[in-house]
Amino acid sequence: MTKDGTTMTLRAGGPARRPKPAVALSAVLLTLLILPTSVTGAGVLFPHIGRDTGASLDALQWAVHGYNLTFASCMLACGSLADLFGRRRVFAVGAVLFTVASLVSAAASNIFLLDAARGLAGLGAAALLTGGCSLLAATFEGPARHRAFSAVGIVTGGGLALGAMAAGALADTLGWRAFFGLHAVLMLLVLSAVPFLGESRSVTAARVDWLGTAAFVSSLFLLMLGTVEGPQWGWGSAGVLGLLAGSVALMVAFVLVERHARYPMLDLKLLRNARFMALCLIPVVVTFSFVILLPLLPNYLMVANGAGSRAAGTTMLVMALPILVTPLLAGRLIKWGLSTRAVFGLSLMCLTIGLAWLALVLRPGVGLAALAGPMITLGVGLGLNFGLVDGAVLTVVAPEATGTAAGFLNTLRLGSEAVVIAAVGAALVDLVRDGLGDGLRRFPAYRGGAGELANSVNAGDLTGALSGLPTENRPAFFDYVTHGLTGAWQTVLWTSAGICMALSLAIYAMLAEPEPEPEPEPEPEPEPEPERDPATAGEPASEATTAARFR
Repeated sequence: MTKDGTTMTLRAGGPARRPKPAVALSAVLLTLLILPTSVTGAGVLFPHIGRDTGASLDALQWAVHGYNLTFASCMLACGSLADLFGRRRVFAVGAVLFTVASLVSAAASNIFLLDAARGLAGLGAAALLTGGCSLLAATFEGPARHRAFSAVGIVTGGGLALGAMAAGALADTLGWRAFFGLHAVLMLLVLSAVPFLGESRSVTAARVDWLGTAAFVSSLFLLMLGTVEGPQWGWGSAGVLGLLAGSVALMVAFVLVERHARYPMLDLKLLRNARFMALCLIPVVVTFSFVILLPLLPNYLMVANGAGSRAAGTTMLVMALPILVTPLLAGRLIKWGLSTRAVFGLSLMCLTIGLAWLALVLRPGVGLAALAGPMITLGVGLGLNFGLVDGAVLTVVAPEATGTAAGFLNTLRLGSEAVVIAAVGAALVDLVRDGLGDGLRRFPAYRGGAGELANSVNAGDLTGALSGLPTENRPAFFDYVTHGLTGAWQTVLWTSAGICMALSLAIYAMLAEPEPEPEPEPEPEPEPEPERDPATAGEPASEATTAARFR
């Protein structure tokens, strides 16, 4: 049994093989390099997938939303399954699911099959992440465990950095299917390492809260579906209102289930811990400032700058590269005497300033020199809290609640990414459509509507609309559309910066150390009784002597 209450077993059946820590670390690190690229790279593929399948924007978006939804909502359930049935087993199942889903994605001939496969990939990703991190925790101890998880942070940052660039390069040279095919090939390498991993499970594992999991997943799904379809169906339509109302009802049901479940998916008592909730809100600020840009900004660059997929992805690399080094800076700052709260404050300030700075410089044709400042600032902001949040969460909750606390943190992190990306994508469509509006009458040769054009440009494609116009009208039409798209982006960026500022102030206040309770003042020691003269021992005490005794 390991120190964290788990049992380790060798592979059953056949000749026994000793677990190989180096193989386990390599397999998990390769996995955590792949999973972030699947988030940041898929958005870059939209123009290519759209031209190949003829899919609408809302259908294309589910290639990202489906993955994010199942990834976020199945984290806690997969963690419970790993504790019950074994971390290696769940990790292996996740690798199989992700490999199959990637192969189906690469071969998909229509968008609905692709979206379904991406949802399956998200389920595999949840199993891979929970099983893989649990395997590392059970395989390594002491300083070796710290080094392993430091490598996890660096490699995950590398995945975020490389995703958009790799997707763009593959799409421009080999086609969009190569991106998912490469995922499948790399995941086969991960599967080949599974026989060399040690099995472990928790001796105190509880049953999976299936009812709570179903309510949570369904609530998130209805919320995202209503958000994505809002611009298409109309925000006041019965369908959208019904979806949003159903989401609220299911979330209420989830809370009720968790309050009465014997083995709840989430211990609601954690929500009363102000410092814990403050730490869990930091990834929400990251989502509003950094994460929303990863799948959406490349499409802006492809339209407003006329950039190819590879060039747009390479530009995004500037924002993600600081993540590889700034976590080390955060550790140095703490060693030099800066409090963890101050480092978090610095991180949140960089994220907010970087987003506002980006809103100021964004314009059609903007160059890398103008984008580098805000993008690097955003990357530094994320890097300063990258990994630090996860460690800090475990110090503000009771030891027996650390597993649930870590699970809730990751669920909120991924859940906020899923919902906020969907909401921002929908807002951009609305804003572009409303911004273009009647002005399209200046271009009678354009036969489409504002809604159709808004969908196209937010998917990163303006070439289709331009190709139907006379050559002499194209420059004016391009300027009109790209300035409308830029105005929509600036509205979104300024709104997000305001949200980040409000959340940052609240987080910094909630992270304050609780004031220690004042210690009770010690009771005064009784004064010793004055010595009495034996000669007067039998005489009554004088008034002065009596007063001295009770003083």
